[in-house]
Amino acid sequence: MNSSTHFQVAYVVSQDLIKYSSRLPSNPGRSILVHSLANAFGLLSHEYSSLRRLQVVKPRPATINDLGAYHAQHYLDALLRTPDGTDSEDLSEFGLEDDCPRFPGLSEYTYLVAGATITAANALRFGYADIAINWDGGRHHAQKSRASGFCYVADCVLAILLLKRTQPTPALSLSLDTTVANVTPSRRKPRVMYLDLDVHFSDGVSQAFYSAARSSSRQVLTVSIHHAAPGFFPSSPLAQLPFDPSTSFDPFTLSLPLLAGASNSTFAAIWPLIERTKDIFKPDYVVVQCGVDGLAGDPKCKVFNWSLDVAAEGSLGWCVSRIVDDWKGIRKLFLGGGGYHAPNAARAWAYLTSIILGNPLDISISIPDDPSHSAFPLYAPSFTLDVAAGNMLDTNSKEYLAEARKSFARASEMLQEILQAQQSQPQESHFVSCD
Repeated sequence: MNSSTHFQVAYVVSQDLIKYSSRLPSNPGRSILVHSLANAFGLLSHEYSSLRRLQVVKPRPATINDLGAYHAQHYLDALLRTPDGTDSEDLSEFGLEDDCPRFPGLSEYTYLVAGATITAANALRFGYADIAINWDGGRHHAQKSRASGFCYVADCVLAILLLKRTQPTPALSLSLDTTVANVTPSRRKPRVMYLDLDVHFSDGVSQAFYSAARSSSRQVLTVSIHHAAPGFFPSSPLAQLPFDPSTSFDPFTLSLPLLAGASNSTFAAIWPLIERTKDIFKPDYVVVQCGVDGLAGDPKCKVFNWSLDVAAEGSLGWCVSRIVDDWKGIRKLFLGGGGYHAPNAARAWAYLTSIILGNPLDISISIPDDPSHSAFPLYAPSFTLDVAAGNMLDTNSKEYLAEARKSFARASEMLQEILQAQQSQPQESHFVSCD
């Protein structure tokens, strides 16, 4: 990235990233569908939107030191060694079996996916972009010392650790995007909000930043909206509604579990809780994991009945548009995640890209059918962009949603008290040179 260049949206991708991400056993071929559809719709062109300029940015592969900022060295040794050098005990100890098997190109995949998310985070930190996208990231189940839930590297955690180090550098040139003001340097430590929209609980990220200590110097707040039920992956006490006065409750690690059939109306009902939490925390950055396995028709999950259309209040597109357009003064990192109907994942992330650019595609537009987009047959039978809701019953009753509001109200009070105490303490400068 040129030191004199500023663009509103950094879209991180490369041929190598697509190649190795498309080998992921849980999502074979998905990455190439995602980026080829975005390209077929013209989203990667400077001319697509007059509101926000997009720049395709080639990721720098992560180094072993980058990965070691969070992951344990013994896990990295097992993860990155050649298959012939890994015995069965290593596979079991480090989760490299069952849902996270080794596959050809695993080490390249690890370096590239982590590097892509780090590249996106650095674009925000150093003022190259106001918004950054890595649809191949969002691996929110990876643990410090173990692969889990189709996730081998904790790119979300690595990004958060980077972002919390420094206040955002002012934009390198005047932005046309009025949703991000020129950043005014602050002596307050930078704050990072992580919002997870995947149908599965963000256990890897939430556990990484969870603390039972009521410290007044916390910089990271995690919020996960997901499904939680007996036998539904992952099982964690942190996946439940906030509770108080348990001594183990952490108001900086919040969960909003939804019941089966969660639809646009349920997301519209709970969205004010997310807005309220954001307003109290006042983040400098927000990292949004946009897993799309909660969309209707996902073949692996089959739990939620969420739809895509930005015009439908509470839809995935509507939620993302609220973040992009209304969360002003906050730099934003959008990541991928789950989504096991590859054409629908491509539909969703192409559509979200258009929303982020401020020029949403027509939800009923036809999938491009031309020689440059050979994947067209995979979009049968509709051959349109939309991922519409189905007929699943939404079991999130008014009573359950009222309970969620009450739990979040208690958590908000605690969060506000802690942050007010933090504000009353003397602050030190926490700037790091960009050189």
